[in-house]
Amino acid sequence: MEKGKDRAKMVDHIVEDEAIITKIEHKSHKIDSLIKQYRPVEALKTALDGSPPKTRDERCKSANWHVVHRALMAIKAVDLMFSNLDPEYYDILMKYLYRGLSTGDRQTCDQCLKIHEKLTQKAGLGCIIRALSDTVNTV
Repeated sequence: MEKGKDRAKMVDHIVEDEAIITKIEHKSHKIDSLIKQYRPVEALKTALDGSPPKTRDERCKSANWHVVHRALMAIKAVDLMFSNLDPEYYDILMKYLYRGLSTGDRQTCDQCLKIHEKLTQKAGLGCIIRALSDTVNTV
């Protein structure tokens, strides 16, 4: 009886993860469209909406990171970005900046550091502490 319940839970997780991947794919198409329309801050907001995915599946987290990464890299005017970005996005953005820094890719790290500097000025050190101490909502 327990094996049946365990299998059912596993199947439910797989179905949930596939639904998350589908949502991320839809989000990706919308972000591509916004970037082509020269609306990178809107693309970033869209990328951060619903992030991080409510799953422990690394495939989902990685797919979502790639979407956020594309939006981050499309930002050219970092100073102006924060005039259009709501404070509700600051903590999750900080988490993704640290994920970007962990890649070791020079262009990604340069962009993440530029945004990190401005975000820290805007949101304060508490944003860094919240991003580093939140072990539940990992990106």
